[in-house]
Amino acid sequence: MSITIYEQLMNQAMHWLSTGGVKILLIFVGMLFVLSLMKKGIKKLQAVLAGTFPDEAQIKRTSTLTQVLSDTVRVVVVVIGVMMVITELGIDLGPLLMAAGIGGVAIGFGAQSLVKDIISGFFILLENQIRVGDVVTASGTTALVEEVRLRTVRMRDLSGNVHIIPNGMIDKVTNWTKEFSYYVFDLGIAYRENVDEVMALIKEIGAELQADPEFGHMILAPLEMLGVDSFAKSSVIIKFRIQTTPINQWAVGREMNSRIKNAFDAHSIEIPFPHRTLYWGEPKDGSAPPLQVVGLQGSS
Repeated sequence: MSITIYEQLMNQAMHWLSTGGVKILLIFVGMLFVLSLMKKGIKKLQAVLAGTFPDEAQIKRTSTLTQVLSDTVRVVVVVIGVMMVITELGIDLGPLLMAAGIGGVAIGFGAQSLVKDIISGFFILLENQIRVGDVVTASGTTALVEEVRLRTVRMRDLSGNVHIIPNGMIDKVTNWTKEFSYYVFDLGIAYRENVDEVMALIKEIGAELQADPEFGHMILAPLEMLGVDSFAKSSVIIKFRIQTTPINQWAVGREMNSRIKNAFDAHSIEIPFPHRTLYWGEPKDGSAPPLQVVGLQGSS
């Protein structure tokens, strides 16, 4: 009788291997084939993008996006394959899916911040909001972007401090070096000066700076004079700007300020500095009140 039971078990096992076992084997083979095909396709796509976008920052962005796509497809393929295998084993997927759903909800509540960071990072990369090498203001911090990841952005400020900002906390981005930049000047001159002569001199300085071999390649357009912007307490404010290549506006601005100071000194143009005027009062008849000055004599 034991031999009969053994034979029945062997027959059942052989029957299952010839039907369900072959299907499971084919499922695994199909999964491996799809994953291998996907890996080759991703590498080919990265090579094409690397040739299309010679900029290193764009290459890094596309590489990150393709890696995210690769990970997503891999997870989907594996999940579908596992579900098909479970079905072939005769296990009811209903309770498993219910348990997975409850577990997913629990994990989702605990990982809301992480999911928000990843989704925000994906759209930051997709929309090309931030690139490596840009100077941006994000979450109240202005610094040079060193690395853009799917969850965080790493930046280094002028003092050398490194800032790690989760992408989910970035609700507004100000990019100071996108395509081109401007350095805006608010220059104060004394009220006694002729503003037309001063503006003509500033244009000459700007033209000389643009012709300088050291700084000319950083300037994209001639100096743009915007005119008299406002009247301050002790100065007239003249506003103008220079368009530069990305991230070079500060170098151009510093050199322009230096040349303006030297030119104004040579032409005796006054740049007012904060000062206070004392008014002693004046009688109605126009006579000046007496002024008494008392000096302090130190003891030797």
